[in-house]
Amino acid sequence: MSLNTPTLTDVAAHAGVSLATASRALNGSARKVNPELQERVLASARTLGYSANVQAQAVARGTSNVVALVVGDIADPYFASISSGVVRVADERGLVVTITATGPYAGPESTAREEAALDALRGQRPRAVVLAGSRVVGTDTRPGDGGRVAAIGSGARGLRTVDVDNRGGAAALATELLALGYRDVAVLAGPEELVTVRDRVDGFRSVLPSARVVHAEFTREGGHRAMTALLAAGERPDCVFAVSDVMAIGAMAALREAGIVPGEGIGVAGFDDIPLVADVTPALTSVALPLADIGARALELALADDPSPAEPVPAAVRLRASTPRR
Repeated sequence: MSLNTPTLTDVAAHAGVSLATASRALNGSARKVNPELQERVLASARTLGYSANVQAQAVARGTSNVVALVVGDIADPYFASISSGVVRVADERGLVVTITATGPYAGPESTAREEAALDALRGQRPRAVVLAGSRVVGTDTRPGDGGRVAAIGSGARGLRTVDVDNRGGAAALATELLALGYRDVAVLAGPEELVTVRDRVDGFRSVLPSARVVHAEFTREGGHRAMTALLAAGERPDCVFAVSDVMAIGAMAALREAGIVPGEGIGVAGFDDIPLVADVTPALTSVALPLADIGARALELALADDPSPAEPVPAAVRLRASTPRR
């Protein structure tokens, strides 16, 4: 017996069976192992402390019990909510989730990081891959052959897609803000090449075409920077619409630093309705997406043998204290 980490050969010798029998007993095979022999092999594995080489199993079988989730900024509650839905479905199916974060969007560098992550994942033979980051306008993601791939949001040509009605949700928000008396509105947007940003801006401006747009990073800091730039330019709109809740939270911080009370001096609205926005002060008006359900649907879609087309996930406006009636 080896003095180092026990191998499959050690287990076979301890159980008194052939290497092939030990492999079939531990790793699964179309050829069944005699129950008595299988129990003997399992007992030897426990005694020796043997752990199967999961990556080797995946290579041999062409797949594994692992599903991969690729997100952007792991600190963003948007991705945390989506991840919870992916984990729920994986748990129901006896699968394990690995999460890879490519970081906050930073242009072509981020696209390259995602491609590198996908290349690495293909070598691990995941059962499925879920891409949760926003797509870039005019680019394609190579699905490869290392598991089925599903993307969240539009713009993922060639992939199974859980489409989200970002455009319709933003248009509905603009309609509600008009009804509340807001006419002079600015949009705090992320990078314009992101499909999610484009759809939300276009949807909002389809109702309020006069809304001016300030682009910044798709982060809390980006929202803070865009709001600060707007104020520095002498702009005092009735309301600002940030295309994500984390950008809206950054914008609210910038307003306070400028001595402006959010919701009183300038209204603020966001998008996504992440859990914490109902608890900030003032509670943030947002466009709600069922983020956990979106994550669950994406993994189910990636795992499906014959996926059926689905309607875009609807969005719903949640009016709160940050946009009082004027």
